[in-house]
Parts: sequence; structure tokens; C-alpha cells
Amino acid sequence: MKKITKNMTVAKVLELDKSLADVFMGFGMFCIFCHLSEEETIEQACKAHEVDMDLLLQKLNEELVAKN
Repeated sequence: MKKITKNMTVAKVLELDKSLADVFMGFGMFCIFCHLSEEETIEQACKAHEVDMDLLLQKLNEELVAKN
């Protein structure tokens, strides 16, 4: 199973499972709708939105595991 890392783009994460958008939105990260999601990494998005990257990655990976 693939693990989501800080170096993955937001778009790449959503390619793994579209429902992961709910996790991003739960953190107030509506960047999933932005054209920059194709190039912006999780790390960059977290810095821009002042989100705890470790917590976001934990939640994304938990959700991904739960879906599979």
C-alpha cells in the first residue's frame, strides 16, 4: 500500500482516493480546488495554510488505510 508523504502533491494524493478531499477540507485546506494543487506539495500547502503537517499526514494515511 502506498503511504502519503510530505513530498507528494495535493493532486497526487487525491488521485489515490478522491474522498481524501474531506480530510483536507476538515483542516480548512480548500486548496484541493486550486490549480496549484497540481504542483504544491503537502509540505508547501501546510505551510501556506498554517496546518500541522504531521497531523494531516497521519489523518490522510489513516483514512487511506481504512478505505483499503
